[in-house]
Formats: sequence, structure tokens, C-alpha cells
Amino acid sequence: MPSMMPKRSPNERRALARMVTTLFNHWALDEDESLAMLGMTKASRHWLTRYRKGEPLSANRDMLDRAGHLLAIHKTLRLMFPHERDLAYRWIRTRNRAFDQLTPAEIIVEYGFPGLLMVRTYLDRTRTH
Repeated sequence: MPSMMPKRSPNERRALARMVTTLFNHWALDEDESLAMLGMTKASRHWLTRYRKGEPLSANRDMLDRAGHLLAIHKTLRLMFPHERDLAYRWIRTRNRAFDQLTPAEIIVEYGFPGLLMVRTYLDRTRTH
């Protein structure tokens, strides 16, 4: 069955790599956390360096989906805290009762893609209520 997701050009994937790695810097994530957020192993750390240097993000659907969710989380946080940029960036590392006092970053790292969806869903619901 063909994928319904449109193919991303190398330039689009390059822009995604730049946005996601910049976001990781704003969130003050270490290399292992950054790798986990993209679904990569420690053995793939050279790719993270390449993305930071301008290489296009992999055309792998899992990675593109993860990048989309990460950027959606960022956007929602910026909408929730429009005048508090520092709070929007700190939120990902702040302990949260909704996550049993774990940080959203810990949830994503520990649970992988399902954790990423948990955090995004939580923010979407919080924002609309």
C-alpha cells in the first residue's frame, strides 16, 4: 500500500534538520536525549552531528513523523506561553504531575514514539481546555 505522506525534498528535510536541532538546543537536550527523540541509537550519533551541520534529515517516515511531532509540541508551547519564551523552552524539562513527576523529555526518551504522542496529546488537550 503506497504511503499517503508526500515525499519531502532534500531542501525541506534540510530545513527540518535545522529546526529540530535548533529546538534541541533551546530545550537544552544532551546528545543522548536528542538521539532518542529522533528514534536514533547512540551508534547513530554521527548523523546528529551531520544534521547540525546542514545535512538533510533522513527520508525515513518514522524520523519525519517524529520531527513533525516535536515541532508541533514546540508550536503548542509557544502558543500557550506567547510572552514567556523561556518557560516554553523549559517546560520540556520540568517535572509534571501528569507524567508521574517525570519531565516530558524523560517520557519521550523512555517511551519512544508512544511517549512523544503522549506529550503531544497532553499539550493539545491542555491547550484546548
